[in-house]
Amino acid sequence: MTRLKVWILVGLAVCSCAAVGVRAQTPGSVTAWGRSTYGELDVPAPNSGFVAVSAGSLHSLGLREDGSITAWGLNTHGELDVPAPNGGFVAIAAGLYHSLALRADGSIAAWGNNLSGQCNVPGLNSGFVAIAAGGYHSMGLKADGSIVAWGYNTDGECNVPAPNSGFLAIGAGGFHSIGLRADHSVAAWGANFYGQLDLPQPNGGFESISAGFYHSLGLRTDGSIAAWGLNSYGRCNVPEPNSGFTAVAAGGSHSLGLRNDGSITAWGDNFYGQCDVSAPNTGYLSVAAGGYHSLAIRPVACAADLNGDGVVNTLDFLAYLNTWSGGEQGADWNGDGQINTLDFLAYLNDWSAGCP
Repeated sequence: MTRLKVWILVGLAVCSCAAVGVRAQTPGSVTAWGRSTYGELDVPAPNSGFVAVSAGSLHSLGLREDGSITAWGLNTHGELDVPAPNGGFVAIAAGLYHSLALRADGSIAAWGNNLSGQCNVPGLNSGFVAIAAGGYHSMGLKADGSIVAWGYNTDGECNVPAPNSGFLAIGAGGFHSIGLRADHSVAAWGANFYGQLDLPQPNGGFESISAGFYHSLGLRTDGSIAAWGLNSYGRCNVPEPNSGFTAVAAGGSHSLGLRNDGSITAWGDNFYGQCDVSAPNTGYLSVAAGGYHSLAIRPVACAADLNGDGVVNTLDFLAYLNTWSGGEQGADWNGDGQINTLDFLAYLNDWSAGCP
């Protein structure tokens, strides 16, 4: 299959998590758990080749290694309608009812609910290195370390505090925003009616951040997690041992932490099972927390395993047949830019070989 080198950039969206730093991530399949009223857990086939995931309120986004985006779940506001051309993307961010994506040329694509102007990227749409999608506002981090914010601003969530420079990462919550500075401290602005801006002390030693709807998480360089903001359902009560974490994701009312052994710890609201991590709880590469659901990426045993269950069988064959006959994403199995009988034969060969 044709592959574009995708770089996961610094930046976190409300109810989502992306890898911190600029690095390539091992492609894998998406595992999803929690609420699926609108199909937010129904990952489209082929469930492979994903390098990043982002979870919105009721929809999900997946970035593939070829630079295309797959979207599933609620589409009432057009949050699944990825703008053409669907390619060349390097980062994704799912907000409440809108979506953002960063292209390799540093421009931002935005779609979905735009009632507050959250899809109207201001000024020169270039030079961005990270994105974050909040409740009704959006953020972009420029290469010079400055932040651009737009959309709903009643609570000041778009008013970046001075100095607007030296930022490494951003996070957009429901009505608040956070930024990670080069000195590893966190800046917070916007609504504070639940303590979203009451940063934990000492305010230092952070290496990544994530903003949920009414709370935030910060990962420290020692592998521990700090949590602040609304604490109903215990979303800020990090389970012991609070150590060994490598990534965080703050959702609607729950939280996720990825440990260095590849396991996920989840806490907070579990009404829809959003904290019941799919078994086996091991080998995960990244996490994303949505409004009422959670997403994670784990390695795929082999390319022909399209549903990511570790077994190559008739279900995978039927999934590819459906994708191929519809001329959909992932059908170009030999990567020649065309979908024809050669792709079907190439997949059939991989499918017959099974998983090693």
